[in-house]
Amino acid sequence: MNGLHQIRYMLLHELQHYRHKDALAGYLMTLTGILYWFNPMVWIALKEMRNDREIACDTSVLNMLEPDSYEDYGMTLIHFAEKLSRPAFPFAAGLSGNMSQMKRRILNIAAYETPTAQKRLTGMTAFLMVTVLLISMAPLLSANAAKDDYYGWDSSHKNTNIIDLSSCFQGYEGSFVLYDMAQDTWNIYDMDRAALRVSPDSTYKIYDALIGLEAGVITPENSTMEWNRELYPFQEWNTDQTLQSAMSASVNWYFQEIDKQLGTSAIDRYIREIRYGNENTKGGLSSYWMESSLKISPIEQVELLRKLYENNLGFGIQNVNAVKDSILLSSSEAGNLYGKTGTGCIDGKDVNGWFVGYVEAPDNTWFFAANIAANDDASGNSAAEITQHILSKINIWH
Repeated sequence: MNGLHQIRYMLLHELQHYRHKDALAGYLMTLTGILYWFNPMVWIALKEMRNDREIACDTSVLNMLEPDSYEDYGMTLIHFAEKLSRPAFPFAAGLSGNMSQMKRRILNIAAYETPTAQKRLTGMTAFLMVTVLLISMAPLLSANAAKDDYYGWDSSHKNTNIIDLSSCFQGYEGSFVLYDMAQDTWNIYDMDRAALRVSPDSTYKIYDALIGLEAGVITPENSTMEWNRELYPFQEWNTDQTLQSAMSASVNWYFQEIDKQLGTSAIDRYIREIRYGNENTKGGLSSYWMESSLKISPIEQVELLRKLYENNLGFGIQNVNAVKDSILLSSSEAGNLYGKTGTGCIDGKDVNGWFVGYVEAPDNTWFFAANIAANDDASGNSAAEITQHILSKINIWH
């Protein structure tokens, strides 16, 4: 077989790609891979589609050739594979491929027979069925992608009031959730953001402490941890800590040490048991709750606080009480204010601010969660200021 024949086969192959708009299909497949990057089944399907595209292109060329030319066409593929292993441009369709793909194509050429009308009909039917299946799966894939981003809260059987607190959130995107236990009523500002899951940051320390207590890493009677002499950016962190002092100063290393002693498997088990947000700790043992993989919505924060308050999380009562004591912020004749701030920092800028907690009065208890977001200055302290302004405005806490 001379070089001119090889060039002819190569041109015929590339012309089939052009005829069937395979370059455009390459763009669409790459876009699909980007949109559904989280789904391994999509990546497997795209790989098979690229392989099938080349086999289909080979088949189109074989349809144009005489049977005695099939072997020459196959040899052209083998010779070309020795020079190029794959296309240089990821969106392009080319003659070459990896060795597994080339093997499949050579076997297809060797077994090729001119298709009958029945085979054509069968192939078209299979194609239409797969197309319908993929189209029907698209909403399901989108729903699964959104599952981790939003909490699927069913408010249809709850007393829910949508309230306007936009004047309190000037300069911030944010939400506020308040549950009135006596009235069994939810008051929510910005329902969409109230269901949006974001990193809990230091608000997670409430449950990290509870898990540490339950596992015996610390105890209500002895929660002291020695400072490792590493210098931290906050002076309050550079000393031995107890649960009370570590929660008050939000000492990261204290809770990271709890996690270190617990281990990933134990943390995963406890988080699944209490159904904490998206239950994702893959961001690393030291930082999964700090602008990383673990995420939770304001509504879920309030639901968990209520379970903590009523001791419905399945933990020892002495451990629950120890955590409650550690987040007590203020007491008066009117009642007690419990809470924990959280600040998410990215590239030195505070972009995610939390304040969660509850107000316990003699005749009622209110649970709240406030979350704010901005390019900067969205801190836990800012969220706490907004919350206290709201609580004072509606005569819950002054």
